[in-house]
Amino acid sequence: MGRISVTKFIDAPVDRVFEVFTDLPGAPGRISTITKLEVLTDGPIGLGTRFRETRLMFKREASETMEITAFDPPRSYTTVANSCGCHYECTFRLAPQGGGTQVTAEFSWTAQTFFARLMAPLGKLMSSMCMKAFNKDLEELKAHCEQLQPA
Repeated sequence: MGRISVTKFIDAPVDRVFEVFTDLPGAPGRISTITKLEVLTDGPIGLGTRFRETRLMFKREASETMEITAFDPPRSYTTVANSCGCHYECTFRLAPQGGGTQVTAEFSWTAQTFFARLMAPLGKLMSSMCMKAFNKDLEELKAHCEQLQPA
């Protein structure tokens, strides 16, 4: 099992940050490594929403189907996926801080298959790569949220 946590301050109100973070169709225009995102369920984004995200990883496209399993606007939401023998869970927590928002992204993975457990010693390397990717994603989302603020 592995776990990482990344925290960023965004100089934008929590409602705006939550809106940007949960605008799934807009993600490819905000996060440079996401090349495509397809919402697979009807209705507004929320609990039970399923989507397929395609992003560049190691110079190749990889697609994962994810589901929102917790949704508490504008405080938090959680997505889960199962892929390559692992269960992945990502929670974004948003808290007002001054006139802005403190965002904490927590990502964890648990090996579920024999092969995935064999790869567990590579967990430290995976943690480092995930930390870099999460920092980059949050920096890009931060820039988008802050540039949209009224002057």
